[in-house]
Amino acid sequence: MSFNTFGKLFRFTTWGESHGPAIGCIVDGCPPNINLKEQDIQIELNKRKPGQSKFTTQRKEDDKVQILSGVFEGKTTGTPISLIIYNKDMRSKDYDNIKDKFRPGHADYTYFKKYGIRDYKGGGRSSARETAARVAAGAIAKLVLQKKLGKKFKVIGAVTQLGILGCDIKQWKDEIISKNPFFCPDKSMIKLWEKYLLNIRKSGSSCGAVIEIRARGIPVGLGAPIYSKLDADITSALMSINAVKGVNIGSGMNSAQLSGEQNSDEISQKGKKLKFDSNNAGGILGGISSGQEIIASFAVKPTSSILKSRKTINKFGKNTTISVKGRHDPCVGIRAVPIGEAMMSCVLLDHYLMNKAQCS
Repeated sequence: MSFNTFGKLFRFTTWGESHGPAIGCIVDGCPPNINLKEQDIQIELNKRKPGQSKFTTQRKEDDKVQILSGVFEGKTTGTPISLIIYNKDMRSKDYDNIKDKFRPGHADYTYFKKYGIRDYKGGGRSSARETAARVAAGAIAKLVLQKKLGKKFKVIGAVTQLGILGCDIKQWKDEIISKNPFFCPDKSMIKLWEKYLLNIRKSGSSCGAVIEIRARGIPVGLGAPIYSKLDADITSALMSINAVKGVNIGSGMNSAQLSGEQNSDEISQKGKKLKFDSNNAGGILGGISSGQEIIASFAVKPTSSILKSRKTINKFGKNTTISVKGRHDPCVGIRAVPIGEAMMSCVLLDHYLMNKAQCS
């Protein structure tokens, strides 16, 4: 299978399957002399790992990362960084009764038709288990950007909509996000979301979510005006995450409802300080960062593996039904927050290095 590598100058290649012995990635293009230890990566992995609350899958994985290469005496060497995460809590027997059936909403059917073979145990390569490796790569990207851009740099994500229930973005507080199991930035919605998702789980169904990622302290000039637009690469990165079906940059799709006067982010100068009156562009103009906060949001579809019986076919072309048992998230969007942060960080570092190579 091809296309397992992401990035241009800062690149990572992921490997492994959902129920294989391990997953991991190789990060190439990381600058040398960056302080890096396993705990730096583990902090990000702990945000994504399963089994942390009753609102996520109860698969128990420590997601302990081990650095195999590319680091000497606590610093990156500029050579490939190899990372491995061992799988420990696979229950492959949960999939025995559906091994010949295609799960609706999953990649089972298309994967089998393309390759003529599929790993029915958790989806194999198409499983979101792969995203743990991305988060590990993103942790390294964050560290590099923090060193290069300083204390003003920050990438943070949150769930802004859970199923049919949104939250008030104006009430966004960074410190609230890490203190609740939903990554919700609006404290007033947490109890309501808890009741809502518990009812969905008990009914054997699932719901989707919208996640917003904000990047602060980004300098002007990252990106290019045509084929490597910063917003195009961010969109591509977020769309590559499992179950993502749509991405907005800034006002995104809502821009179509605005007038020219409403949509234009007016600019003024006071002394040496530049000011934008709004940020409908999401911090990117003509594919190039404007120096404003970069804002991207993405929609995650409802979890496809549900207890409720659905119509499908098997690999022999016969009509049948399927009910997917086992351990699944009632809303996969919750654990997509650190994945979105990781992909944003990887794109930003990639463009930072490209901009430095061309324009410094």
